[in-house]
Amino acid sequence: MTLTDLRYIVSLARERHFGRAAEKCHVSQPTLSVAVKKLEDQLGVILFERSAADVKLTEIGAKIVAQAERVLLEAQQVREIAESGKDPLAGPLRLGVIYTIAPYLLPRLIPLLRERAPKVPLLIQENYTAKLADALKRGELDVIVIALPFVETGIVAQAVYEEPFRVVMPPEHPWAALPELPAAKLMEEPLLLLGAGNCFRDQVLEACPRCANPAGGSSLQKTLEGSSLETIRHMVATGVGVTVLPSAAADGLSPAQGQVEVRPFAAPQPSRTVALAWRVTYPRNGVIDVLRRAMLDTALPGTRPIR
Repeated sequence: MTLTDLRYIVSLARERHFGRAAEKCHVSQPTLSVAVKKLEDQLGVILFERSAADVKLTEIGAKIVAQAERVLLEAQQVREIAESGKDPLAGPLRLGVIYTIAPYLLPRLIPLLRERAPKVPLLIQENYTAKLADALKRGELDVIVIALPFVETGIVAQAVYEEPFRVVMPPEHPWAALPELPAAKLMEEPLLLLGAGNCFRDQVLEACPRCANPAGGSSLQKTLEGSSLETIRHMVATGVGVTVLPSAAADGLSPAQGQVEVRPFAAPQPSRTVALAWRVTYPRNGVIDVLRRAMLDTALPGTRPIR
């Protein structure tokens, strides 16, 4: 049994397809198939149920693959510990960022990191929080940028900055005459939100619970969904409705540039706390420190640092 064998079965368990798993492992399909069958023969158990349409783990196969994932992560940490002993600010950093933070943070963050840690190239993945958390636990990412709350076994989460939310409306909207808006006013207009499963959508609905459960028990009132915050902002500019954006996405917009009006919420202002998260066992603490300081120094519009 080798680490390569374990990588093969872990990849096959994730892809549930021999061809795709072989492609992920950069080998031919026959090579992967032979290796998996050989491992099954060595262990004396069947790991996968094979059919023309699908590949499924057996009950014992699921336990063995789970152990294989832990072994691969431990083996990877041997290399990481060795690398950290040379220079923690040398070598790639695999960084995950959620979709509603990446477009606004990365353009400011990357130049700072290039200047302060020129030997740390970034390998960046944008995704949903749950997907990034899974990749972090599997050792496919080193650190992720997410919004709190975030609780996972074996993961450290450290707050970096707080980001208030803003109300965004079409040009010449009646609300533009107000200096600030209570969250309850969102009930009065069609509300544009990200799709279900996005944590920022959930945070907006926490700010205005009645938007999700309006009086009378009807469904979410006149709500339209967009695939990204920028798409939603453009929809607002056309006059479809109003939305809520984080300050980093809204405060830098002039009416002419963004074709929208932006107003703060009345107190208590809804906000989110942006944090870094990494495995407890991750050895390159120096690069985490540099990343956190660089995130603070981006000074994104409206954000308040958590020192």
